[in-house]
Amino acid sequence: MEATILHADLDAFYASVEQLLDPSLRGKPIAVGGGVVLAASYEAKAFGVSSGMSGRRARALCPNLIFVSGHFSEYQRLGDAAIAIVGDFTPLVERISIDEAFADVAGCTHLFGPPADIARAIRRRVRSELGLPISVGVARTKHLAKIASQVAKPDGLVVVDPGAELEFLHDLPVELMWGVGPVAKMRLAEVGVHTIGQLAQTPGWSLDRLLGRAAGEKLAALAWNRDPREIETRHRARSAGAQSALGKRPADETVFRPALCHLADRIAARLRAKSLSGRTVTARVRFADLRSVTRSITLDTPISATTILAEIAAELVHKALADHPGEKTISLLAISVSHLIHYRELQLELPLGLGDEGRRPGSKKGIARSAADLAVDKIRERFGWGAVGYGAVALGLTGSVPEAFRTLAEREL
Repeated sequence: MEATILHADLDAFYASVEQLLDPSLRGKPIAVGGGVVLAASYEAKAFGVSSGMSGRRARALCPNLIFVSGHFSEYQRLGDAAIAIVGDFTPLVERISIDEAFADVAGCTHLFGPPADIARAIRRRVRSELGLPISVGVARTKHLAKIASQVAKPDGLVVVDPGAELEFLHDLPVELMWGVGPVAKMRLAEVGVHTIGQLAQTPGWSLDRLLGRAAGEKLAALAWNRDPREIETRHRARSAGAQSALGKRPADETVFRPALCHLADRIAARLRAKSLSGRTVTARVRFADLRSVTRSITLDTPISATTILAEIAAELVHKALADHPGEKTISLLAISVSHLIHYRELQLELPLGLGDEGRRPGSKKGIARSAADLAVDKIRERFGWGAVGYGAVALGLTGSVPEAFRTLAEREL
């Protein structure tokens, strides 16, 4: 089979846009953000600066680091324009974030030439029309194409020969694989697995024990480039989620409840903006040693109310901490809502005195909560996110990360 899957990924996108808008920043170490690094240029990354790092730590690593506040409307405009260029070559485009997309060019080689030539044309147009660098990987599968684009960075092109896929893949570090984050990387390193080839040779039972059965089976297949996924041009939202890194904070309700309320506010607002609600709520807690636990609940009635989601998430976190009494420090909290459906006619409920009536959208309290949410949404739509909010969210608590950036980064919806 011919390698016809492309993965196009704009390089250091947010920082590159800032250097495009202000040519005096080109070639200099810059970071988007302030209290927290939202994105860093390659010049800053050379000093060890990375996204999610505190501004103080970043300045210690790179004393000449230049912080810029960010132009979020430009990120959206230029990201859309870059993906549109990819779409000029094929209708089979699957956008997976603001700055990256997959494309299948099997059906258009008679118009534009071999896949490698199409990739070169995309890179040339993005550079000439938008002034931005973009890396492209070309391979038979989505997973391998994404890895190829990572290897191609910065501003390069890598085409993986179908006859040399495993030779290319197995020498690469395991953290380039989809699904291998810091925790999985650490656990694999403990058993001497550092490359994708070493992972491919690891017995399945060992991977299951280290990473869980589902993750172990998935990574084992990908290590042998077994990836049957096709390009999905119509993305249907399956979940909405958000997370907040806390550093190392006490596992105390005064710490996690405001953070959960803020996460619930962001998620529920996005659900309502898309006329969606969800039945399953999942909360994840990461401890100081990077181990994570999750707890979830599936409701009888789908929800999209901020306060209801916050209350449920707090209960789930309480359960997770109760099951791990020895854990006294948390480093991250996350909430997601799944089993999404579009709004339908609301079924009013009789006041039967049930314990969970406040969480039922059709109850008197549920209707009041929804009305408050809709009022908040309208005010924010007109005057901006910071114009109004819930007191429990502790407005400004996470002000180091602008809401506009969160909107771009949280791409489930």
